[in-house]
Amino acid sequence: MKVTTKPDNRPYLLTREQASDFLGIDPKSFDKYIRQHDELERFMIGKHERYTMKSLVHFIEEHSV
Repeated sequence: MKVTTKPDNRPYLLTREQASDFLGIDPKSFDKYIRQHDELERFMIGKHERYTMKSLVHFIEEHSV
């Protein structure tokens, strides 16, 4: 899947809450099942993690069963 646009006017770098909303899951589920994996690419701004839609889609596609 190629992500080229920013639907819903989301910023390029998503917070934990925005990333979980993009994926359609609860932020606690995002923490438990996705965020903990080292394979998920993230960008650090100080101590805060940010995610791109492209990295989220890639992670989901690579870990689908």
